[in-house]
Amino acid sequence: MSRNSKRVGVVLFQLGGPDSLEAVEPFLFNLFCDPDIIDFPFARLGRRALARLISKTRAKKAAQHYAAIGGSPIRRFTEQQAAALEARLLRDGVDARCVVAMRYWHPFTAEAIAQLQEAEVDQVVLLPLYPQYSGTTIGSSLNEWKRLWTDSVPTTCVPPFYLDPLYIAAVVERIDEALARFPHPTEVPLVFSAHSVPVSVIEKGDPYQRQIEETVELVMEQGGWFSSNDHRLCYQSKVGASRWLEPSLHRTLHELAAEKRREVCIVPISFVSDHVETLAEIDIHARQEARLLGIERLEMTRGLNDSPTFIRALAALVLEAINGPEGKAHEENEEDQDREPAAHSMVAD
Repeated sequence: MSRNSKRVGVVLFQLGGPDSLEAVEPFLFNLFCDPDIIDFPFARLGRRALARLISKTRAKKAAQHYAAIGGSPIRRFTEQQAAALEARLLRDGVDARCVVAMRYWHPFTAEAIAQLQEAEVDQVVLLPLYPQYSGTTIGSSLNEWKRLWTDSVPTTCVPPFYLDPLYIAAVVERIDEALARFPHPTEVPLVFSAHSVPVSVIEKGDPYQRQIEETVELVMEQGGWFSSNDHRLCYQSKVGASRWLEPSLHRTLHELAAEKRREVCIVPISFVSDHVETLAEIDIHARQEARLLGIERLEMTRGLNDSPTFIRALAALVLEAINGPEGKAHEENEEDQDREPAAHSMVAD
């Protein structure tokens, strides 16, 4: 591919996480103060007071979760993704500067913008690291971007990549890897766990639930030898008393135990990096609950993190944003050259 003479700024949007236990409460305040998260009649008047109450109420328990995993790793993983993506784009002839814009803690969107301005980029590509679209995630990040970005530099946004072939391949690799740890992997039920959202959000037309379901369906279709495994979809991380998407991970574990299933593999499907909701909520608390229910073995797939296949997926998406469909085709055509090897591609061994 010919070298792109422009300097391209790529903004990786992510939720963010507190960088210390003292930062947990202000992080939660920023989260619950977001108008794309908390919205109700006259919310503009009462949102800050409600956010202060919720964050103060939840801070102690949340801090325990972060302490149990040694602090939030999401910034570290996202910065690793940014560095790997920048190197990949450079290999593809793009002079790229990849920066991280966290929504609720450092580095904030304003900090990412300052980095782009310092780099004097000629073009900007916005890359939300949420595979499926929700107004509470991608919508919120892009709204914050629009509030703060005032430059006239041409800007393109990568659309949700929930059906992207290389993204799906990266998820399949992680499932292969996790199932290889079981003695009889084709007998293990797969539980896809996605972050839940309020039902009211979906009822207003948010496509998140549909896109999650389509992702799971495609992963199972592309899963090869595990395509016939029993699988189900559930949701986690509910907050408050309103109706959220179900079934919950808690209920799903109870159903598996009632079916006398003694093994389970959990696939965090709406997350592209490990953080408190995978490492604490699933790998610690769900694991403990499963054991108490009589489930003898629970494995969780690793986050995509800096998986070479996932980085290639991101690079292809950025190249398409810069060069059109031929840019993405260039990246996908290299699939067989440097794909991360599957950990368990044969069942009968």
